[in-house]
Amino acid sequence: MGVAPAPSGSEAESDRTGPGNAHWLRVARETADDLATDAVARDQAGKPPFDEVSRLRESGLLTLLVPAGLGGGGADWPAAYAVVREIAAADGAIGQLLGCHYFMSWSARFFTEPAPAARLERRSAAEQWCWGGGLARQEPALTLARDGQGHVLTGRQSFAAGVLVADRLAVRAVRADTGEPLAVVVDPALPGVVIDGDADPFGQRLAAGGSVEFDAVPIAADDVLGSLAADEDVLSPGTALVSPVGRLLSVQLRLGMAEGVLAEAREYSRTGQSHWHPDWPVGSPQDPQVLTAYGELTVLTRSASALADQAREAVHGGLARDEDLGYDEYAEISVLVAMAEAAASRAAQESTTRALDIIGARSASSRLGFDRFWRNARTHTLYEPVAHRLRDVGDYFLNGAHPAFVLPV
Repeated sequence: MGVAPAPSGSEAESDRTGPGNAHWLRVARETADDLATDAVARDQAGKPPFDEVSRLRESGLLTLLVPAGLGGGGADWPAAYAVVREIAAADGAIGQLLGCHYFMSWSARFFTEPAPAARLERRSAAEQWCWGGGLARQEPALTLARDGQGHVLTGRQSFAAGVLVADRLAVRAVRADTGEPLAVVVDPALPGVVIDGDADPFGQRLAAGGSVEFDAVPIAADDVLGSLAADEDVLSPGTALVSPVGRLLSVQLRLGMAEGVLAEAREYSRTGQSHWHPDWPVGSPQDPQVLTAYGELTVLTRSASALADQAREAVHGGLARDEDLGYDEYAEISVLVAMAEAAASRAAQESTTRALDIIGARSASSRLGFDRFWRNARTHTLYEPVAHRLRDVGDYFLNGAHPAFVLPV
């Protein structure tokens, strides 16, 4: 589809360890073009996206972030962000599914020691796992209790992304004895795991979200990754970067949706002139109101994209500094991502809404499928509202307060 910019960042490093970021962007565009051919039909069918996951698996995109030495693509986060944005432009739900997969599969790097993280990533790449789950706080929380040499996981996660097609889940649970929140890896095929596709959303139908019941599920010690406590005495700035890293995926998803709907609307405006009715005041590619609307939405989306690029560079720089990163620097990165979230949310909501007005009454045709962009964007922004992020930005600007540590849904 050609809407995402080429990723910058440590391309030289990627060249040494894998095919390089440019390669993965080409693969993403080819996969996006493939997904776009039947996006409307797949959205209307609303089936669990096993076929779509197979397409991602065959393209190699599922292992993109795994180091080449462990059997993966050897790419970096700038490449992952560009890939998610490209896929989201063609299919927002699959873009969310892929973004969730990247975040969950990468979580071991943040929360556990290098050796067990490498073992997990090596197996994930070898078996081409698709990851789902959710590490955000929820009430009531899942409970992790000791049981002999291991643990048992109990409770219900009311919503988790990707669970209908996931080979592994990463979830948040609290220790029964101390209440400390922990990141836990779960094989959904284990006894006691019951997945329910009860979400039935009006948008993001193919993101494979649902609820999960855990009934005394056995958890090995190696599958307890580490602490999710937000206390600065527990979480280093380098580890805390997991929050802006994950939230920036949401930014790319929203921008992809905005760019995708504008690209399809533009194509329809250029090629669908025979459909214009002389009595309809809007929709003609010569209509000054249409030209103005395209201009406004282009400026809005490009502005949000520029802010997202700044946030991406800040996150990438923070990851490179790792343990040398300070808490004040982490706060600046987190606030910049929050600003990008707000800008991308507005771009997605306005573009997907006003594109319907640009096309006019024919946009109501389910055959054209323009409604899927609005439904997908609105559903995602309901799960990931930006009001709290704007408050964080204001509090930081006015009072210098560090943003709260928040993980994406």
